Amino acid sequence: MATSKTYSISALAQEFQVTTRTIRFYEEKGLLSPDRFGTARNYSAADRTCLKLILRGKRLGFTLEESRDIISLYNPAAGNLEQLQRLMDKIRTRQQLLERQLCDITAMQRELRDAEENCQAAIAAADPTGTYAGNH
Repeated sequence: MATSKTYSISALAQEFQVTTRTIRFYEEKGLLSPDRFGTARNYSAADRTCLKLILRGKRLGFTLEESRDIISLYNPAAGNLEQLQRLMDKIRTRQQLLERQLCDITAMQRELRDAEENCQAAIAAADPTGTYAGNH
């Protein structure tokens, strides 16, 4: 009988460039469930895939709960259609949020440039000799 591949916590940490504490945190949150042999943990291929999905979700800005929700829908027998649809919904929601934030940042940059120009004009008007501007 062939045994399926397992991974140590240090091997996963190295592969995904995270700390072992990060992996233990995900385990504490119930997202990973390694087999235990004394104090040693053996993570399955499914745990490895789950960790990969958690970290991908984190990079995309998903919360841990959102990642948990998507991962819990894993059902290859059904083609993972529900999981993929939920992921698409989350992606679209995240894109809309980022678009709004980008608009807010652009507006804030414009306001800061205007405020800076107003300050420079006020300094120039209040200090026609330029001695103040030369000190900063």
